[in-house]
Amino acid sequence: MPLPPESFDGAGIYAIYYGGLYGLYQPISSASCESSPIYVGKAVPSGSRRGGFLEAATGRAVSSRLGQHAASIRAHQEWGEQQGVEHLRLEDFACRYLVVDDIWIPLGEAILISHYQPVWNAVVDGFGKHASGAGRTQGRRSLWDELHPGRAWALNEQNAQKSRAEIEADVAAHFQQVSSATRIEGDDLEAAIEEVLGDDAED
Repeated sequence: MPLPPESFDGAGIYAIYYGGLYGLYQPISSASCESSPIYVGKAVPSGSRRGGFLEAATGRAVSSRLGQHAASIRAHQEWGEQQGVEHLRLEDFACRYLVVDDIWIPLGEAILISHYQPVWNAVVDGFGKHASGAGRTQGRRSLWDELHPGRAWALNEQNAQKSRAEIEADVAAHFQQVSSATRIEGDDLEAAIEEVLGDDAED
């Protein structure tokens, strides 16, 4: 599906893919989402944060989260266009998602991250970060925001712990260490979860 997809109900897990020409991500770039995902995440019902995990209504948890991610990329794209520098484009991203029973969501995310080692999970952290609440001391900018500026609240934060050049070097080293041959095709995202859950998936 394009990022963001049309709104839908459900909580679960998702994978985001990149298919553009941004030089740093060429090892995993695939217009048809046939390479490794650039990011994997989960979206749980809001009630899970308050202890009502099993009884919480799922709402549109995954749909909403993917919309937030799209907004982050769009903000960076607009910044890049204004600055006249190389930048990511939202139209170069796609996603796959799987709506699953709440109890399996954390496990499903952990399995996919462990297997694919997506670069925005393993190296360039901060893509899923939210703005600090009112009254909080501004912290350091995340590595993602240092590498892909544009989110207004992050531009005002202190410099990240690593420079842009250092982050880019870490990304290049990551791609050398992790094979980009692994992929999720068709129903394989669901199959990867069912393989681990086994017979318990029906209980």
